[in-house]
Amino acid sequence: MNPTILVLFVIVLAVLVILVLLYNSLIGLRNGVDQAASSIDVMLKKRADLIPNLIATVQQYMSHERATLTELTELRTRAISSSAPLEERVAVDAQAAALMSRIVVAAEAYPELKASDNFVLLQRSLNESEEQISAARRAYNAAATALNNAVDMIPTSLLAGPMGITRRALFAATEAERANVDVGALFGANR
Repeated sequence: MNPTILVLFVIVLAVLVILVLLYNSLIGLRNGVDQAASSIDVMLKKRADLIPNLIATVQQYMSHERATLTELTELRTRAISSSAPLEERVAVDAQAAALMSRIVVAAEAYPELKASDNFVLLQRSLNESEEQISAARRAYNAAATALNNAVDMIPTSLLAGPMGITRRALFAATEAERANVDVGALFGANR
């Protein structure tokens, strides 16, 4: 066999192996982001499933908070029935989380509610759910950052475009979440 043809064959084979490795790494990164996004979705669904129990428990005690409970029910329905992108579902869920925290703080005015075993259990479950959502968002951001780096860096960037793999948005705190908490308003001082 001609040495030139053999060298050319080895070079072409090496280039093909490198392309396959780059392709597979991009697919793995994309699938990792999709899996992390799915984990967030699962955690949001878990929290949404807790809302009816919270509402049922709280309704007995907090009749004047009916508007908040109704709004929370509507947000839950939007969060679980939406075919919207993950970012939009997370935004709706953030609104629901804010309402739930208002209900939990308002419960301070109801000693019977605070003493309810169901309410205490729901509070613990919601806290656990919040921690899991936070962890899932961190995992998503790590996976999205790895994918974004691959999309932006050579040599994988040369394949990402033709493969239709694009950057993914990272989750960040909203302006409302960054603002200082008005503790007086939470405890009804401004009512």
